[in-house]
Amino acid sequence: MRRNKIDIISLGCSKNLVDSEHLIAQLMAAGYTVEHNPTHVDGEIVVVNTCGFIQDAQEESINTILELGEAKRQGRIRQLMVMGCLSERFMAELTQELPEVDHFYGKFNWKQMLADLGNSYRDDLASSRYLTTPPHYAYMKISEGCNRFCAFCAIPLITGRHKSVPMEQLLAEARNLAGRGVKEFNVIAQDLSSYGLDLTDKMMLPELVDKMAGIEGVEWIRLHYAYPTQFPWDLLPVMAQHHNVCNYLDIALQHISDKVLTNMRRHITRDETLRLIERMRREVPGIHLRTTLMVGFPGEGEKEFEELMDFVREARFERMGAFAYSEEAGTWASEHLSDDIPQDVKNNRLQQLMDLQEEISMDIQQAKVGTTQRVIIDREDPDYYVGRTQYDSPEVDPEVLIDKSTPLVPGNFYNVKITEALPFELMATM
Repeated sequence: MRRNKIDIISLGCSKNLVDSEHLIAQLMAAGYTVEHNPTHVDGEIVVVNTCGFIQDAQEESINTILELGEAKRQGRIRQLMVMGCLSERFMAELTQELPEVDHFYGKFNWKQMLADLGNSYRDDLASSRYLTTPPHYAYMKISEGCNRFCAFCAIPLITGRHKSVPMEQLLAEARNLAGRGVKEFNVIAQDLSSYGLDLTDKMMLPELVDKMAGIEGVEWIRLHYAYPTQFPWDLLPVMAQHHNVCNYLDIALQHISDKVLTNMRRHITRDETLRLIERMRREVPGIHLRTTLMVGFPGEGEKEFEELMDFVREARFERMGAFAYSEEAGTWASEHLSDDIPQDVKNNRLQQLMDLQEEISMDIQQAKVGTTQRVIIDREDPDYYVGRTQYDSPEVDPEVLIDKSTPLVPGNFYNVKITEALPFELMATM
């Protein structure tokens, strides 16, 4: 057990990761040695930043806490602290059921952790972060919370109402990161579309992206988790105008059936969704759309599922993920709708949808063979350099495997020729 060392384990999404990075900066300034996601814990204190979004994520968080509780009983760690979404949502229950945890913090009160350790939160370090990602890219969280209250989603129960980070604070953070060598900025939020509404009653995402694009050293800006209803249309000309704003947008659509969309409380129709996609592709030529879809939501019969399959065939999303509906306690759906679709039916529909998307992805990837693509190199593997195009977000999208005939430097950009396509990877040469 290493004295004065804190191990931090981040679970869940990149938004959690940003919180961990801000915490690490504060702890390091207080004099602690901090390691993020260690292969094995050896610090006297361990902090688990939990995820509470869906059942699988909740179970992963609980299992991690139980394993560390056992390590504490064996004397391998001295203190165990838990923060994040799961403890925000189930603080009372966890406190009762997990006595091995010394302190619980929610998603927003982790500053108290510093006080409990005998230190003070430093406001002058509010924009400071210790990057846990490779040094050439970072995530930028521009808001927290959500006002949409979709029927299936527990996020508003965890994060509360939508709250934007002031623009000047974000621009200062972007300038600081760019000055440290960060070239790629993945802009994230539960709801990008609403950025600024709580500050000025105006959708400010287009202005934020426009100003970020003018910061020296910012090579790529990629946008994650826009909401389709009340979309900020002024964003599209900003994307088309700036070469360093990637032709990429992550926008979760969830479904296409009017019946299911109504049950989901998405406040959008099939026709409005189709017009949204058409306008995005018209105003930003070459845009790659990433979406998330859900199968098995209450009210989705065979007719509605086939409608979803036909939609995916026609829309041909460049990037797509999907998941089966899982009822979450406290959501509108859990209290007003019956989760009456058998799990095996949900699983079968999910498999059909992803099999279809694999075919579409293969066609889209194949069309890139013979083209020249600008890639950023993430790492060197034994057989290849591994990079990504502007259409590929870290962790979730395809990678480009480049032969090692020419030495390349991770973090740098290169032009490569695509030589072969796989459903979720591209092969390339300099």
